Amino acid sequence: MDLDPLLLSRLQFAWVIAWHILLPAFTIGLASYIAFVEGMHFFTGREIYLRISSFWIKIFSVAFGMGVVSGIVMPFQFGTNWSRYADATANVLSPLFAYEGLVAFFLEAAFLGVLLFGRGLVPRWAHLIAAVMVAFGTLLSSFWILSANSWMQTPAGYELVDGRFYPKDWTEVIFNPSFPYRLFHTVVGFYVTTGFVVVGIAAWLIRRGRFPAEGSKMLSTTMWLLTILVPLQIFLGDQHGLNTLEHQPAKLAAIEAHWETGSRVPLVLFAIPDDEAETNHFAIEVPLLGSLVLTHELDGVVRGLKDWPREDRPPVALPFFAFRVMVGIGLIMLGMVGLSLWLRWKGVLTETDWFLRLCQLVAPLGFIAVLAGWTTTEVGRQPWTVYGLLRTADSVSPSLTGVDVLLSLLGYMTAYLVIYPSGVIIMARLVRKGPGPVEKDTDAIESGRPARPVEALPRQHHETR
Repeated sequence: MDLDPLLLSRLQFAWVIAWHILLPAFTIGLASYIAFVEGMHFFTGREIYLRISSFWIKIFSVAFGMGVVSGIVMPFQFGTNWSRYADATANVLSPLFAYEGLVAFFLEAAFLGVLLFGRGLVPRWAHLIAAVMVAFGTLLSSFWILSANSWMQTPAGYELVDGRFYPKDWTEVIFNPSFPYRLFHTVVGFYVTTGFVVVGIAAWLIRRGRFPAEGSKMLSTTMWLLTILVPLQIFLGDQHGLNTLEHQPAKLAAIEAHWETGSRVPLVLFAIPDDEAETNHFAIEVPLLGSLVLTHELDGVVRGLKDWPREDRPPVALPFFAFRVMVGIGLIMLGMVGLSLWLRWKGVLTETDWFLRLCQLVAPLGFIAVLAGWTTTEVGRQPWTVYGLLRTADSVSPSLTGVDVLLSLLGYMTAYLVIYPSGVIIMARLVRKGPGPVEKDTDAIESGRPARPVEALPRQHHETR
């Protein structure tokens, strides 16, 4: 059996990143949600927000720990499997990854201990600041990682010297053409993903009759947030599509399975793309709508895949179907938001059993949408690691053998299939316990120090003196 190290390396990277991305998709949104709930408790003084926050902090701690463990694996692959890519791009991408560690991860780590263990040991305002800083740290992490990824998609501000990329303008490197669109689209997508997880768990608590007050509060407030975020995400996705049309037209052609360049093109709702025959089978199309959706002009021109040599085209089927999965889930989420507004208007949002069941069913859909979006973006970038400049086939380590990658891939698969189910079981147990009463330290410290330090001394010491 011929083991291709390039194919196996791509499968390994896909396996690792597909599992890892699920955790930032949850923790980034959850950190901001915890900061929101902590803020509501601080400004209103209502204990219900304290219970909700403490409940989600426990779940966040497990997910964050899993994310750190799975994230550590990612940089090692660059050296073991993709050394030529690492050598060519190190001068540009290494500082971006370093900034993520030095600025974002250290900020999260510094305040995470206060968030997890500081309740009752620091003033309420300090605990709120810790929650905000952890949330801000996760957003900073997204900033740097997505800046690096976006540079690989739309490279800018560089010069090539002897096959290596060197930065010429760091502003152009960081704020490359696709970065703002990818950053906002991804972060809001993570928020939406977390929001539906919160809604699903809240619905479960209500239906089980356990902690209905907390469940109702979580469901109501989060649905208000999703009412804003879901339409915003659809708008951001549209803007991201326009950016892709301008800077990565081959990717967009693959996403839409367009083979011929033309104007007034139809929108392909469904098809079986055939790369070899350069055509679609069993196509279901809406006339004219393709140009209108993709270019915002009825006569807009959309380039077809035949404009590029076969070796420069991305595979079509994967991004085509992944994109439609993502869009379909987005429409389901928009429908859920519409239903919530109707039920809220009727005054039965948290009492309608069929809606609560729907909330539980759609809870994991955000993760599927995230994976579908990642597949659309990364497979659509092929056959390049740095778009138009460095091929994936030229990025793999030259000394790598198929057996090497197969063994490491099997090891990663085994480790992840142990770590992730274990983490999910622990989080499920925390969910079953629910947002119970928060234990308060009767000897709480005011302003970060004991009110009467002398009283902390042993009694015999007082008597001796």
